[in-house]
This record gives sequence, structure tokens and C-alpha cells, in this order.
Amino acid sequence: MAGEEIRQEEWGLDVVLTASQKAIGVPPGLALLVASPRAFERFSARRHAVRSYYADWSKWLPVMRGYEARTPSYFGTPAVNLVVALDVSLRRILAEGMSVRFARHATMATAFQFGTAALGLRQVPADPEHRAYTLTACYLPDGVSGSAFLQAVAAAGVVVAGGLHPDLRECTFRVGHMGAVCASDVLAALAAIEAGLRAVSCEVEPGAGVAAAARAFAAGTSRSSGR
Repeated sequence: MAGEEIRQEEWGLDVVLTASQKAIGVPPGLALLVASPRAFERFSARRHAVRSYYADWSKWLPVMRGYEARTPSYFGTPAVNLVVALDVSLRRILAEGMSVRFARHATMATAFQFGTAALGLRQVPADPEHRAYTLTACYLPDGVSGSAFLQAVAAAGVVVAGGLHPDLRECTFRVGHMGAVCASDVLAALAAIEAGLRAVSCEVEPGAGVAAAARAFAAGTSRSSGR
């Protein structure tokens, strides 16, 4: 959401859910959800109680309807600062323009993925068409400790995340390139990843990742425009 194209009505998506700290670009703490009329009908027809207090739509519907009727209400203390930050971020997103924003995410992703490929790193999604424009997940070279690599990259000034899937936790890492990320962020991350690889005794051509990404930026290359 706000990083990749989503056409909820056209594609018949009943529920679209994201977190505020993703491509929306707000600090963590808000869950943003849009549900279709069909989803609400299904919710109303449920036969079991909702087990999660905060995920119970029946708690939120009166709040939403209250704001629509200009009679605000709430069942707990709202995260006021985050809601204000959300307003600021949404205004910036709309000012940038959705098509421009989607194209920027595509360009950032493609440049970063070209850069990691130049460093000899394989991506978890083998098919380029199945790779996200908001996140890149790469396999580490054989024999490299994920925790040691993450520490080395952090020492170079950039924080990347380890793998989440239990089978891939020690052999992969993740980099988010969404929201307000720009070309300089991508180049800095690739330089730090190269330094991290060297620190764990991997042979890497100096500057290869940064150079590949810079070429992609110069060419305006993305999967949406063709490689």
C-alpha cells in the first residue's frame, strides 16, 4: 500500500491491510485496513466471537461511523500523534502522485536488486516478476553467518534485517526500500552490504554493487519499464 499498485475494487479484494511504518512512511503503531461491503457482510454473519479485542471490527465500526457523522467517539485512548503523522504522510503521498510514487518504488527496487546481483547475491524469489518493489530478500553466500553479517553491515553504518522464515533465518537478509527512500539511501545500503561481505571474508569486486545500481538509476531502468 502506497508502494505498489493496488486496485481494491477492480481486483475484487475484500480486505487490504498494512502497517503505518511500511510504505505509508509513518512511525509504527497504526494498522490501516480497508474492507469491502462483502467483507462486512461476512463479518456480520460470523458464528463465533472475535478472539482479539483490537481486531474486533465491532469495536471499530462505531468509531468510524461516529467520525463520518461528525460525532467522534472512541473505546480507548487514540494514538493522536500517529494519526496526525498519518495525515501529514498521506498529504505528501497525494502531492507526489500515486503513479509517480509507484514508479519511484519500482526504480529504487530495481537499482537495489541490480546492485545485490552485482555483489553475487541471489534473491529468494527466483523469478524477477515475483520480486517486490518495497523489499528485497537475499541469500547470503554459503557458510556465512547471518548474525555476523548483520553486525558487520551495522558497523558500516546501515541496519538491515535478518530472515524471518525459520528455514531461512540464518542464510538470508532483508532490506526495505519503501516510503521516502531515495537513490542515495540505496547506494549507501549497497556500500554497507559490500563492506559487510568483506568483513565476513567474502570476495567482492570493489564498488560493483554501487556501480550497478548507479547504472540502473542513470538508465531509469525498472521492471515496469523493461530491463
